[in-house]
Amino acid sequence: MKLILGSGSPRRRELLAQIGVVAEDIRPPDINEDPLKNELPRPYCQRIARQKAEAVVADADDIVLCADTTVALGRRILGKPRDAAEAAEFLLSLSGRRHRVITAVAVRRGDQIWERDVVSDVKMKRLSDEELNAYLATNDWQGKAGGYAIQGPAGAFIPWISGSFTGIVGLPVAETVGLLQAAGYPVWKDRT
Repeated sequence: MKLILGSGSPRRRELLAQIGVVAEDIRPPDINEDPLKNELPRPYCQRIARQKAEAVVADADDIVLCADTTVALGRRILGKPRDAAEAAEFLLSLSGRRHRVITAVAVRRGDQIWERDVVSDVKMKRLSDEELNAYLATNDWQGKAGGYAIQGPAGAFIPWISGSFTGIVGLPVAETVGLLQAAGYPVWKDRT
């Protein structure tokens, strides 16, 4: 049995490392992540995590871990911005408001999939033009749902959260441990 992380995210690798879990292989799946017509953020996030887990090629006894993080402003899904202009649009829409960050996790072993999602509420302070432009210049928004990452420079814009900090970063650690254990992965035992 080996653990395969179906994600190229360095943040997810770091969060797993915090609990002493290191994937033996990293295989980011190539799937279409476009939302379906009228799809709501939470079902969208759950579907994408599941499809990622199903798309990773693995042996029957391997454990595949995949996740998806979505920023939701009401019913609107704020994905990864295409460019700085879209990142600015996302950040201005989040500025001074609360939004939700949803991270869905899917763990697959053989034909069985264990799933869990975590929804956290996040408040972003009202951004000045100077703050917005300085942040955009860092390029930290690239590849980040909603155009920001709480663990980076944008953490200065987040005065309040309710929920899972690690879920907002991209992998809710407590829930992920439960899924890995359900799949038979020895999280707290000697893995040598």
